[in-house]
Amino acid sequence: MERITQVKEIIQSSIDTKQQILQDQAMLERMLEVVDAIVNAFQNGKRIYFCGNGGSAADAQHLAAEFSGRFYKNRRALPAEALHCNTSYLTAVANDYSYNDIYSRLVDGIMVKGDVLIGLSTSGNSANIVSAFEVAREKGVITVGFTGITGGIMHSLSDYLFNVPSSITPRIQESHITIGHIICELVEEKYFSI
Repeated sequence: MERITQVKEIIQSSIDTKQQILQDQAMLERMLEVVDAIVNAFQNGKRIYFCGNGGSAADAQHLAAEFSGRFYKNRRALPAEALHCNTSYLTAVANDYSYNDIYSRLVDGIMVKGDVLIGLSTSGNSANIVSAFEVAREKGVITVGFTGITGGIMHSLSDYLFNVPSSITPRIQESHITIGHIICELVEEKYFSI
């Protein structure tokens, strides 16, 4: 029975985090603002890119695939990609420069003004994502941060910040996927109904 209680406590912790998001009117409105920003970017021929580390890299790749593949609608692909998918590039830049430069060099090389960069970092302090956001700001790229409760350094570098009200990494990542799915669903609905 004790193990079942532990499982229930973990599930409840996830529910509690999402319940706080549900009650956060400003964050809910921010989701709609990001939907509008992404739809506007797509309408203007721009692209959306994602970046993260570890589990957050997997989440970044997952969310990029929801845009470039499909979510609910059988529709044409949207221009979305995760920045970490080229392992030759990643290992070369990490080796020749620094792991902290892996995303900022790509942002500098392929992103243009009006593109959207979504960075996932539970701490908000991942040096490679912070560096990418700094370069993005210089280039006029829209930055969307997915972080934990404090927002970390990314707080001041994000045009839009989703600082999930938790300091527990799994709870933050679970909410990142929820927010990402909401944004993707509403972008798909809005963009393909125009």
